[in-house]
Amino acid sequence: MKTLRPSLTIVILLGVLLCFGVQPTSAAKDNVLRIALDAADITDLHPHFAHTTQDRGIVHLMFTGLVRYKTGDIGKFEPDLAESWEVSKDGLTWTFHLRRGVMVHPWKGNPGYELTSEDVVYSFKSAADPKRSAWAAEYAGMTFKAVDPYTVRITLKKPLSELLFLPKVADYAGGLIIPKKPAEELGEGFRTHPVGTGPFIFTKYLPKEKIVTARNEKFYRGVPKLAGVEVFYMSDLSSRKFGLQSKDIDVIEGPPSQPWVEEMKRLPGVEVDIFGPGEAGVLHFNMTKKPFDDIRVRRAIGYCLSRDEVVTALGKAIAEPVYSEIPNPQPGWITGEQAKLRGLQDGKDYLYESDRAKTRKLLAEAGFPKGFTTEMYLTERGEYQVPMQNVVAQLRECGINVKLNVVDHSTYHHNIRADMNPIVLYNCWRPTADVKLTYFTHSDAVVVTGKKPNTNFSHIGAADADGDGKIDSVDYLIEVAREMLDAQGQKALWKEAQFKLLDWGVAYPLFIKRFTFARQKYVEWGYDLQSTLILSPQINELTSITK
Repeated sequence: MKTLRPSLTIVILLGVLLCFGVQPTSAAKDNVLRIALDAADITDLHPHFAHTTQDRGIVHLMFTGLVRYKTGDIGKFEPDLAESWEVSKDGLTWTFHLRRGVMVHPWKGNPGYELTSEDVVYSFKSAADPKRSAWAAEYAGMTFKAVDPYTVRITLKKPLSELLFLPKVADYAGGLIIPKKPAEELGEGFRTHPVGTGPFIFTKYLPKEKIVTARNEKFYRGVPKLAGVEVFYMSDLSSRKFGLQSKDIDVIEGPPSQPWVEEMKRLPGVEVDIFGPGEAGVLHFNMTKKPFDDIRVRRAIGYCLSRDEVVTALGKAIAEPVYSEIPNPQPGWITGEQAKLRGLQDGKDYLYESDRAKTRKLLAEAGFPKGFTTEMYLTERGEYQVPMQNVVAQLRECGINVKLNVVDHSTYHHNIRADMNPIVLYNCWRPTADVKLTYFTHSDAVVVTGKKPNTNFSHIGAADADGDGKIDSVDYLIEVAREMLDAQGQKALWKEAQFKLLDWGVAYPLFIKRFTFARQKYVEWGYDLQSTLILSPQINELTSITK
């Protein structure tokens, strides 16, 4: 096979960048930050529906919440649209006092207006409506009232600890505030023409190419230092790298690959950011699809796999093993040592350390002495491809052949929510253990058939998990923990639920990986980037281009 000459390669890659709408000029010249993501297109720009990796960073350019996770450090909360708040002695009523002078972005001939409690109440009612939000379950049983133009009262049916309540009103998912007037006026159009209160204003969406924003001159935290932000959809890694090297792109998303990190560090003028909390990768086994309805098969897979091998494939500088549905360092997580000790206490194996002799024995008992073949959809994103390719290679050594049908990321999310996969690899971080367990393991959240379908891909609470002919569930443990105000008691129940899940082998926690992005050194985030929930660096009013 002939290889392309370097000059020809450059010409081809330049052509690719032009196809993406990237002009061959210094990106920093016009004070517009250009960032390229590993994705083919958006899924949704409505913050109450935006759940994929490529959507979250974009909606945070344009939307804010009553409170916010401290920029760069999600371990702390800070006031944002709300200047202050208090909670009643019985824990049922939370009152928020709004910042004055917050301006809603202009849209389609409307100059914008001051945000009031009417907008905030509208937004939470929308977030609580299953027809208008993917996060409705988070707000079940809550009522929202505008006490006066700058005061909002949220009343709960049952008290919630601060640990569980503040994430619901923070700058994440349903907590992002959508202003009433543009949301009602634009209707479905709001999903591709978002209007918020954030540091950047939406100006243009070019499908499968880019999102264009301009700075919000009236932003309540101060005029952003950047003139705007352009977000490019560029699923080809070589194109992203070439754009960064040519300085036509300022920041690029990287794959979960240590060699890539080392390669980027060697490039002159390039800085690599590795930050958390990261996304936890978990394999979910669909108990409604054979042979995964058999606990012996699911356990056999657990014994076949080595978490360390997967982590090595990702790179030990950016990933580490996890042993429970709730990842470290989130309250409620289980360490490997805790899983081992509890297993010895209970006479069970919660750790599933690699033992392929056990795999072969269990497969034979289940009627598959020679293994079996299955197939599944998988996204084209590198963060899924790298670990899943390793998992497939390990399973092949145990006689389990998995065919991967690669699709774009949006299609992957559609297919797994349509219950089309026997195995689902899902990488994510959720703000609390309650949210994670509710969405992935509560019976209400079973995909397609649940009362509030979400991401319970295993059908926990709707299937017989242990083979005794009865439906198995962790609903009770989740619900009791949710009503507790004692943090230690909550953590104990969350762990109890996870030990049951491990025993049933309904899911196999694999790894938690930190995010990797490369940027030109002239890009300054404006804060210490340690962790962020938006799956990418948070670009805000302090971010600047210093060149």
